[in-house]
Amino acid sequence: MVRDLVKRALRKAGYTASRYDSRRDSEAVRKNLFDLHAINTILDVGANTGQYGERLRRLGFEGKIISFEPLSGAYRQLAERAAGHRDWITEHCALGDCDGEASINIAGNSASSSLLDMLPRHVEVAPQSAYVGTEAVVVRRLDSLLDRHVAADDHVFLKIDAQGFTHKVLAGAERSLGRVRGLEIELSTVPLYAGEPLIHEVLSLLYRSGFAVFFLEPELFDDRSGQQLQLNGLFQRIAG
Repeated sequence: MVRDLVKRALRKAGYTASRYDSRRDSEAVRKNLFDLHAINTILDVGANTGQYGERLRRLGFEGKIISFEPLSGAYRQLAERAAGHRDWITEHCALGDCDGEASINIAGNSASSSLLDMLPRHVEVAPQSAYVGTEAVVVRRLDSLLDRHVAADDHVFLKIDAQGFTHKVLAGAERSLGRVRGLEIELSTVPLYAGEPLIHEVLSLLYRSGFAVFFLEPELFDDRSGQQLQLNGLFQRIAG
């Protein structure tokens, strides 16, 4: 009785209380995946200002991080962050399916910037993500850069946060994927960027490429309806 009263009071105040379960803790799950596959090299695609790299270091990951970021403003902050850490390398470029140049759309919140046009639904649920300008950026295939940073015996994890451009990044990483043991990819349940693949398309592509779901983490919601619009998916290579 007292427990129920406490739970109701906490919910009313906007909190919940429950027994800790590491299986539902995304950071613990991520670390477990790294340990299971002895990951010592992480490719951080769409690094923005280095938030993901710092999370990795807080998790206790001491291996090599290679962060890719195309926006000049975000890259400056990323490079400054990385300079304070050992084995954190930065590349000032976007990743895609060909080597060249492109125009990237700059979002008001920086993190939602994309090489694709943003759809109205995205702006409706996250007004701060609306585009405020464009910038010319260098685009490279991961296959063109991998050997520069990754040794043949490295155990590689690939994180892609490319705001709808996932399929293009993967298309430029056909050779590289064979050396990847785990993945983290943003998955959309509804179209948020023009031409982006939805969750079922990405899952199908990854299963065909030899990867299976390890964990799904909620990311973006429509606060008006409660609908889940984006998830972060952790994947591991299928044994055999």
